[in-house]
Amino acid sequence: MLQSPEPKYSPNAAPTNSYTPVKPATSPMDQANIGRSLVIKGEVTGAESLFIDGRVEGTISFPDNRVTIGRNGNVAANIIAKEVVIMGKVQGNVECADRLDIRSEGLLSGDVITHRISVEEGAILKGGVEVRNPEKKDQKTQAQGQNKQEAPKAMAATAGNA
Repeated sequence: MLQSPEPKYSPNAAPTNSYTPVKPATSPMDQANIGRSLVIKGEVTGAESLFIDGRVEGTISFPDNRVTIGRNGNVAANIIAKEVVIMGKVQGNVECADRLDIRSEGLLSGDVITHRISVEEGAILKGGVEVRNPEKKDQKTQAQGQNKQEAPKAMAATAGNA
């Protein structure tokens, strides 16, 4: 008779499973939540991402993380964060180290300083916008250093001619 090329199943043989799941560097739940019924007055700071669906008055400072204002969120505060996503209402200035994203149902009334900005159709933005290029700071400091090095050479050259 013909035998199949596949090995037969033997119940004593151990399964060969070489897959090991990869653990993410950060858990998706590393995010603080301010719920709908919460009202916070004062300074909110932290070292994790923040989701606001309630009301916050004061200042919000998360310079290395994301701050998300949910659809029910109502913020009357200045925000400093790496990334800001606005789906609710924000009254105050926003300073982002990376990106500001105002979704279609979002409203921002205040000045913005960021490197990247996205405003969806239907979103409302009232205030000034300053988009900074992070590379320009490095170029300015390098150019200043070169000017300082060239200045003594120029002075020495003119002193020799006198």
